Amino acid sequence: VQLQASGGGLVQAGGSLRLSCTASGFSFDENAIGWFRQAPGKERDRVSYISPSDNSTYYADSVKGRFTISSDNAKNTVYLQMNSLKPEDTAVYHCVTGWDLIALLGEAYDYWGQGTLVTVSS
Repeated sequence: VQLQASGGGLVQAGGSLRLSCTASGFSFDENAIGWFRQAPGKERDRVSYISPSDNSTYYADSVKGRFTISSDNAKNTVYLQMNSLKPEDTAVYHCVTGWDLIALLGEAYDYWGQGTLVTVSS
């Protein structure tokens, strides 16, 4: 299983970025997929997950209304559109998969990628 994340970068507060994660080696539409993040010196935080089979989604309270998760099943790719970014969103964002949304909510991750760095300046 491979999860290749991209799209991170440096952006000013209030700006936008779109992260992408392309998955291979497993049944994309039979599992759940999404993102967690980890800032330096801090524990990881759940961000957003999606179940590609029925488009059920989860968002952490800290990102609701600002981030949107979506998937393109034909491309085995999940996206995270991040708007109105804040300095506290600065972290490495990791793509992660699990059996289903409930598993991801319990942080029962099967696989995760190396991540992409998002830096939001004030």
